[in-house]
Amino acid sequence: MIDRLEKEVDMLERHLQVLKMVIENEPIGIVKMSNETGYPHHKVRYSLRVLEEENLIEPSSQGAIKTERTDEFVDELDDKLDDIVGKLHEMKIEESAEIEN
Repeated sequence: MIDRLEKEVDMLERHLQVLKMVIENEPIGIVKMSNETGYPHHKVRYSLRVLEEENLIEPSSQGAIKTERTDEFVDELDDKLDDIVGKLHEMKIEESAEIEN
């Protein structure tokens, strides 16, 4: 169960790194992203597809570009991540308390 969570977090990290590259370098293509991140082309392509499905990027003839929704997503991202980290922290505390009893 924890292994699956760790894989999901790793994938989210990759998606966010790809999104950051699009924001900072738009338009940008798969080859350049792959070369700069070290991720294989197929993983970059998958991240781009996920980001496009979330309407955070869109394809152009020059490469991926951000959408109108991108800035709003980025503005909300820190708060959402803080909430998740807080939940994980609470889970850890509860587990520690159970062990002590």
